[in-house]
Amino acid sequence: MAGGESALPYSIEPHRPSPWRRYVREISVAAAYALLLVILLIRAPRFFTTGEFREVLVGHAPVLVAAIGMTLVILAREIDISIGSQLSICCIFAGTMSRAGWSMPIVAVATIGVGVGMGMINGVLKVVLRIPSIVATLAFGVIWREGKRWLNQGEMIQNLRPDFQWFGLGQTGGKWVQVISAVALFVLFALAMRYLAAGRAVYAVGSDQEAARLAGIRPRRVTFMVFALMGGLAAVAALLTAVRLPNVDPKTGEGGFELQVIAAVVVGGVAVSGGRGTLVGSLIGVALLGTIRSSLVFLGASAYWDKAIQGGIILLAVASDALYRRRE
Repeated sequence: MAGGESALPYSIEPHRPSPWRRYVREISVAAAYALLLVILLIRAPRFFTTGEFREVLVGHAPVLVAAIGMTLVILAREIDISIGSQLSICCIFAGTMSRAGWSMPIVAVATIGVGVGMGMINGVLKVVLRIPSIVATLAFGVIWREGKRWLNQGEMIQNLRPDFQWFGLGQTGGKWVQVISAVALFVLFALAMRYLAAGRAVYAVGSDQEAARLAGIRPRRVTFMVFALMGGLAAVAALLTAVRLPNVDPKTGEGGFELQVIAAVVVGGVAVSGGRGTLVGSLIGVALLGTIRSSLVFLGASAYWDKAIQGGIILLAVASDALYRRRE
Protein backbone atom coordinates (compact mmCIF):
# COMPACT_ATOMS: atom_id res chain seq x y z
CA MET A 1 0.00 0.00 0.00
CA ALA A 2 1.06 3.57 -0.66
CA GLY A 3 2.73 5.37 2.18
CA GLY A 4 3.40 2.04 3.93
CA GLU A 5 -0.09 1.93 5.41
CA SER A 6 -1.67 -1.35 6.44
CA ALA A 7 -4.23 -2.92 4.13
CA LEU A 8 -6.62 -3.19 7.07
CA PRO A 9 -7.88 -0.31 9.24
CA TYR A 10 -7.19 -2.39 12.35
CA SER A 11 -4.79 -5.08 13.43
CA ILE A 12 -5.77 -8.67 14.15
CA GLU A 13 -4.25 -10.13 17.31
CA PRO A 14 -4.55 -13.74 18.45
CA HIS A 15 -7.14 -14.40 21.14
CA ARG A 16 -5.58 -14.97 24.51
CA PRO A 17 -7.87 -16.42 27.13
CA SER A 18 -7.82 -14.77 30.50
CA PRO A 19 -5.56 -16.54 33.01
CA TRP A 20 -8.44 -16.37 35.50
CA ARG A 21 -10.42 -18.77 33.33
CA ARG A 22 -8.38 -21.65 34.71
CA TYR A 23 -9.64 -20.87 38.18
CA VAL A 24 -13.33 -20.30 37.47
CA ARG A 25 -14.41 -23.16 39.75
CA GLU A 26 -12.18 -22.05 42.62
CA ILE A 27 -13.38 -18.46 42.33
CA SER A 28 -17.04 -19.48 42.18
CA VAL A 29 -16.68 -21.78 45.22
CA ALA A 30 -14.87 -19.03 47.15
CA ALA A 31 -17.72 -16.64 46.26
CA ALA A 32 -20.28 -19.19 47.47
CA TYR A 33 -18.36 -19.60 50.71
CA ALA A 34 -18.25 -15.83 51.23
CA LEU A 35 -21.99 -15.65 50.57
CA LEU A 36 -22.62 -18.39 53.14
CA LEU A 37 -20.60 -16.49 55.75
CA VAL A 38 -22.59 -13.32 55.04
CA ILE A 39 -25.88 -15.21 55.42
CA LEU A 40 -24.70 -16.67 58.71
CA LEU A 41 -23.56 -13.25 59.91
CA ILE A 42 -27.02 -11.82 59.19
CA ARG A 43 -29.32 -14.69 60.16
CA ALA A 44 -27.26 -16.57 62.76
CA PRO A 45 -24.58 -14.34 64.31
CA ARG A 46 -24.35 -16.79 67.21
CA PHE A 47 -22.43 -19.06 64.85
CA PHE A 48 -19.47 -16.70 65.23
CA THR A 49 -19.96 -15.45 68.80
CA THR A 50 -20.26 -18.92 70.38
CA GLY A 51 -16.97 -20.13 68.95
CA GLU A 52 -18.63 -22.59 66.58
CA PHE A 53 -16.83 -21.12 63.57
CA ARG A 54 -13.48 -21.57 65.29
CA GLU A 55 -14.34 -25.18 66.10
CA VAL A 56 -15.20 -25.77 62.44
CA LEU A 57 -11.72 -24.68 61.40
CA VAL A 58 -10.02 -26.81 64.05
CA GLY A 59 -12.29 -29.83 63.66
CA HIS A 60 -11.78 -30.03 59.91
CA ALA A 61 -7.99 -30.14 60.05
CA PRO A 62 -8.10 -33.96 59.57
CA VAL A 63 -10.46 -33.53 56.61
CA LEU A 64 -8.06 -31.07 54.99
CA VAL A 65 -5.12 -33.46 55.43
CA ALA A 66 -7.08 -36.32 53.87
CA ALA A 67 -8.31 -34.00 51.09
CA ILE A 68 -4.68 -33.31 50.12
CA GLY A 69 -4.17 -37.00 49.41
CA MET A 70 -7.54 -37.38 47.70
CA THR A 71 -6.71 -34.43 45.45
CA LEU A 72 -3.57 -36.22 44.25
CA VAL A 73 -5.48 -39.45 43.68
CA ILE A 74 -8.28 -37.82 41.67
CA LEU A 75 -5.82 -35.67 39.69
CA ALA A 76 -4.20 -38.94 38.62
CA ARG A 77 -7.65 -40.10 37.43
CA GLU A 78 -8.14 -42.61 40.25
CA ILE A 79 -10.31 -42.83 43.35
CA ASP A 80 -9.86 -44.17 46.89
CA ILE A 81 -13.03 -44.91 48.83
CA SER A 82 -11.27 -46.92 51.54
CA ILE A 83 -9.91 -43.92 53.46
CA GLY A 84 -12.64 -44.09 56.10
CA SER A 85 -11.57 -47.64 56.96
CA GLN A 86 -7.90 -46.66 56.78
CA LEU A 87 -8.58 -43.83 59.22
CA SER A 88 -10.31 -46.23 61.61
CA ILE A 89 -7.51 -48.83 61.44
CA CYS A 90 -4.88 -46.15 62.08
CA CYS A 91 -6.83 -44.77 65.07
CA ILE A 92 -7.06 -48.24 66.61
CA PHE A 93 -3.37 -48.91 65.94
CA ALA A 94 -2.30 -45.59 67.49
CA GLY A 95 -4.49 -46.11 70.54
CA THR A 96 -3.27 -49.67 71.04
CA MET A 97 0.38 -48.59 70.87
CA SER A 98 -0.21 -45.75 73.31
CA ARG A 99 -1.98 -48.08 75.74
CA ALA A 100 1.03 -50.43 75.49
CA GLY A 101 3.24 -47.60 76.73
CA TRP A 102 4.87 -46.29 73.57
CA SER A 103 5.63 -42.57 73.44
CA MET A 104 3.69 -40.29 71.10
CA PRO A 105 6.54 -39.70 68.57
CA ILE A 106 6.96 -43.46 68.09
CA VAL A 107 3.20 -43.92 67.87
CA ALA A 108 2.95 -41.22 65.20
CA VAL A 109 5.77 -42.63 63.04
CA ALA A 110 4.48 -46.20 63.30
CA THR A 111 0.90 -45.15 62.54
CA ILE A 112 1.96 -43.25 59.43
CA GLY A 113 3.90 -46.35 58.37
CA VAL A 114 0.74 -48.46 58.71
CA GLY A 115 -1.20 -45.93 56.63
CA VAL A 116 1.45 -45.90 53.90
CA GLY A 117 1.37 -49.71 53.88
CA MET A 118 -2.40 -49.78 53.33
CA GLY A 119 -2.06 -47.21 50.57
CA MET A 120 0.66 -49.31 48.93
CA ILE A 121 -1.67 -52.32 48.92
CA ASN A 122 -4.23 -50.25 47.00
CA GLY A 123 -1.47 -49.14 44.64
CA VAL A 124 -0.37 -52.73 43.97
CA LEU A 125 -3.94 -53.80 43.25
CA LYS A 126 -4.27 -51.00 40.71
CA VAL A 127 -0.81 -50.97 39.14
CA VAL A 128 0.20 -54.63 39.24
CA LEU A 129 -3.10 -56.51 39.13
CA ARG A 130 -4.82 -53.84 36.98
CA ILE A 131 -7.93 -53.83 39.15
CA PRO A 132 -9.97 -50.61 38.76
CA SER A 133 -9.26 -48.39 41.74
CA ILE A 134 -12.92 -48.00 42.67
CA VAL A 135 -13.27 -51.80 42.92
CA ALA A 136 -9.95 -52.35 44.71
CA THR A 137 -10.48 -49.64 47.32
CA LEU A 138 -14.12 -50.61 47.86
CA ALA A 139 -13.12 -54.25 48.48
CA PHE A 140 -10.27 -53.42 50.81
CA GLY A 141 -12.32 -50.79 52.59
CA VAL A 142 -14.79 -53.53 53.54
CA ILE A 143 -11.94 -55.92 54.46
CA TRP A 144 -10.29 -53.35 56.75
CA ARG A 145 -13.61 -52.40 58.35
CA GLU A 146 -14.74 -55.96 59.07
CA GLY A 147 -11.25 -57.06 60.06
CA LYS A 148 -10.87 -54.40 62.73
CA ARG A 149 -14.31 -55.27 64.09
CA TRP A 150 -13.18 -58.87 64.47
CA LEU A 151 -9.93 -57.88 66.15
CA ASN A 152 -11.21 -55.09 68.37
CA GLN A 153 -14.78 -56.30 69.01
CA GLY A 154 -15.91 -52.67 69.06
CA GLU A 155 -14.31 -51.92 72.42
CA MET A 156 -13.11 -48.44 73.30
CA ILE A 157 -9.35 -48.19 73.69
CA GLN A 158 -8.69 -46.70 77.12
CA ASN A 159 -5.81 -46.13 79.55
CA LEU A 160 -3.75 -44.20 77.02
CA ARG A 161 -0.49 -42.48 77.88
CA PRO A 162 -0.79 -38.85 79.10
CA ASP A 163 1.07 -37.60 76.01
CA PHE A 164 -1.57 -39.02 73.64
CA GLN A 165 -4.57 -36.73 74.14
CA TRP A 166 -3.86 -33.39 72.47
CA PHE A 167 -0.24 -34.56 72.12
CA GLY A 168 0.21 -33.92 75.83
CA LEU A 169 -0.04 -30.15 75.28
CA GLY A 170 -3.51 -29.53 76.65
CA GLN A 171 -6.57 -28.63 74.61
CA THR A 172 -5.40 -25.16 73.54
CA GLY A 173 -1.90 -26.23 72.59
CA GLY A 174 -3.18 -29.39 70.91
CA LYS A 175 -5.60 -27.43 68.75
CA TRP A 176 -2.78 -25.18 67.61
CA VAL A 177 -0.71 -28.24 66.70
CA GLN A 178 -3.61 -29.62 64.68
CA VAL A 179 -4.12 -26.43 62.70
CA ILE A 180 -0.40 -25.81 62.15
CA SER A 181 0.17 -29.41 61.06
CA ALA A 182 -2.67 -29.30 58.53
CA VAL A 183 -1.63 -25.91 57.15
CA ALA A 184 2.04 -26.95 56.93
CA LEU A 185 1.17 -30.09 54.99
CA PHE A 186 -1.11 -28.10 52.71
CA VAL A 187 1.59 -25.52 51.94
CA LEU A 188 4.20 -28.25 51.40
CA PHE A 189 2.10 -30.20 48.91
CA ALA A 190 0.81 -27.05 47.19
CA LEU A 191 4.38 -25.91 46.54
CA ALA A 192 5.37 -29.39 45.40
CA MET A 193 2.48 -29.59 42.94
CA ARG A 194 3.37 -26.16 41.63
CA TYR A 195 7.14 -26.31 41.32
CA LEU A 196 8.35 -29.92 41.41
CA ALA A 197 8.47 -32.31 38.48
CA ALA A 198 6.69 -34.93 40.58
CA GLY A 199 3.69 -32.62 40.93
CA ARG A 200 3.56 -31.94 37.21
CA ALA A 201 3.80 -35.69 36.60
CA VAL A 202 0.56 -36.24 38.53
CA TYR A 203 -1.23 -33.75 36.28
CA ALA A 204 0.30 -35.32 33.18
CA VAL A 205 -0.76 -38.84 34.11
CA GLY A 206 -4.29 -37.70 34.90
CA SER A 207 -4.58 -35.80 31.62
CA ASP A 208 -3.22 -38.48 29.26
CA GLN A 209 -1.25 -41.51 30.42
CA GLU A 210 0.08 -42.35 26.97
CA ALA A 211 1.29 -38.82 26.34
CA ALA A 212 2.88 -38.81 29.79
CA ARG A 213 4.66 -42.07 29.03
CA LEU A 214 6.00 -40.69 25.75
CA ALA A 215 7.26 -37.66 27.68
CA GLY A 216 9.39 -39.92 29.89
CA ILE A 217 6.99 -40.21 32.85
CA ARG A 218 6.18 -43.60 34.33
CA PRO A 219 2.41 -43.54 34.89
CA ARG A 220 2.33 -46.76 36.93
CA ARG A 221 4.94 -45.45 39.35
CA VAL A 222 3.07 -42.14 39.72
CA THR A 223 -0.21 -43.97 40.38
CA PHE A 224 1.43 -46.20 42.98
CA MET A 225 2.95 -43.21 44.74
CA VAL A 226 -0.30 -41.24 44.98
CA PHE A 227 -2.02 -44.20 46.65
CA ALA A 228 0.89 -44.58 49.09
CA LEU A 229 0.74 -40.86 49.90
CA MET A 230 -3.03 -41.11 50.35
CA GLY A 231 -2.51 -43.84 52.93
CA GLY A 232 0.12 -41.82 54.79
CA LEU A 233 -2.06 -38.71 54.85
CA ALA A 234 -5.04 -40.76 56.02
CA ALA A 235 -2.85 -41.89 58.93
CA VAL A 236 -1.97 -38.28 59.78
CA ALA A 237 -5.68 -37.44 59.67
CA ALA A 238 -6.30 -40.38 62.02
CA LEU A 239 -3.76 -39.05 64.51
CA LEU A 240 -5.32 -35.58 64.41
CA THR A 241 -8.72 -37.17 65.00
CA ALA A 242 -7.79 -39.66 67.72
CA VAL A 243 -5.98 -37.20 69.99
CA ARG A 244 -9.10 -35.10 70.48
CA LEU A 245 -10.64 -37.57 72.96
CA PRO A 246 -9.33 -39.36 76.06
CA ASN A 247 -10.31 -42.73 74.55
CA VAL A 248 -10.11 -44.06 71.00
CA ASP A 249 -13.44 -45.00 69.46
CA PRO A 250 -13.02 -47.92 66.98
CA LYS A 251 -15.99 -46.60 65.00
CA THR A 252 -14.09 -43.44 64.05
CA GLY A 253 -14.18 -42.97 60.27
CA GLU A 254 -17.37 -44.97 59.74
CA GLY A 255 -19.64 -41.92 59.49
CA GLY A 256 -19.07 -41.22 55.80
CA PHE A 257 -15.58 -39.73 56.13
CA GLU A 258 -14.65 -40.70 52.57
CA LEU A 259 -17.81 -39.05 51.21
CA GLN A 260 -16.98 -35.87 53.10
CA VAL A 261 -13.44 -35.76 51.70
CA ILE A 262 -14.39 -36.62 48.11
CA ALA A 263 -17.21 -34.06 48.15
CA ALA A 264 -14.85 -31.32 49.34
CA VAL A 265 -12.27 -32.14 46.67
CA VAL A 266 -14.75 -32.37 43.82
CA VAL A 267 -16.68 -29.24 44.75
CA GLY A 268 -13.35 -27.44 45.01
CA GLY A 269 -12.81 -27.90 41.29
CA VAL A 270 -10.77 -31.09 40.97
CA ALA A 271 -12.09 -32.83 37.87
CA VAL A 272 -13.14 -36.45 38.34
CA SER A 273 -11.77 -37.08 34.87
CA GLY A 274 -8.30 -36.23 36.19
CA GLY A 275 -5.60 -33.73 35.27
CA ARG A 276 -7.39 -30.55 36.33
CA GLY A 277 -7.79 -28.86 39.71
CA THR A 278 -5.79 -27.33 42.53
CA LEU A 279 -5.16 -27.92 46.20
CA VAL A 280 -6.39 -24.38 46.88
CA GLY A 281 -9.75 -25.41 45.47
CA SER A 282 -9.81 -28.44 47.76
CA LEU A 283 -9.06 -26.17 50.72
CA ILE A 284 -12.01 -23.95 49.84
CA GLY A 285 -14.19 -27.02 49.36
CA VAL A 286 -13.30 -28.32 52.83
CA ALA A 287 -14.10 -24.93 54.36
CA LEU A 288 -17.41 -24.61 52.48
CA LEU A 289 -18.77 -28.07 53.26
CA GLY A 290 -17.49 -27.97 56.83
CA THR A 291 -19.23 -24.68 57.45
CA ILE A 292 -22.45 -25.88 55.82
CA ARG A 293 -22.42 -29.00 57.95
CA SER A 294 -22.05 -27.07 61.20
CA SER A 295 -24.36 -24.21 60.30
CA LEU A 296 -27.48 -26.26 59.48
CA VAL A 297 -28.75 -26.15 63.06
CA PHE A 298 -28.02 -22.43 63.37
CA LEU A 299 -30.04 -21.82 60.20
CA GLY A 300 -32.98 -23.84 61.49
CA ALA A 301 -32.45 -26.91 59.27
CA SER A 302 -32.14 -30.52 60.35
CA ALA A 303 -28.60 -31.88 60.68
CA TYR A 304 -29.78 -35.05 58.92
CA TRP A 305 -29.65 -33.13 55.62
CA ASP A 306 -25.86 -33.12 55.82
CA LYS A 307 -25.27 -36.32 53.80
CA ALA A 308 -27.95 -35.38 51.26
CA ILE A 309 -26.27 -32.00 50.71
CA GLN A 310 -22.89 -33.67 50.23
CA GLY A 311 -24.33 -36.11 47.69
CA GLY A 312 -26.11 -33.33 45.83
CA ILE A 313 -22.95 -31.23 45.71
CA ILE A 314 -20.98 -34.15 44.28
CA LEU A 315 -23.66 -34.66 41.61
CA LEU A 316 -23.67 -30.98 40.67
CA ALA A 317 -19.86 -30.84 40.56
CA VAL A 318 -19.61 -33.92 38.34
CA ALA A 319 -22.36 -32.62 36.05
CA SER A 320 -20.66 -29.23 35.71
CA ASP A 321 -17.37 -30.96 34.95
CA ALA A 322 -19.04 -32.98 32.19
CA LEU A 323 -20.55 -29.83 30.69
CA TYR A 324 -17.15 -28.12 30.85
CA ARG A 325 -15.48 -30.97 28.96
CA ARG A 326 -18.21 -30.96 26.33
CA ARG A 327 -17.84 -27.21 25.81
CA GLU A 328 -14.07 -27.52 25.55
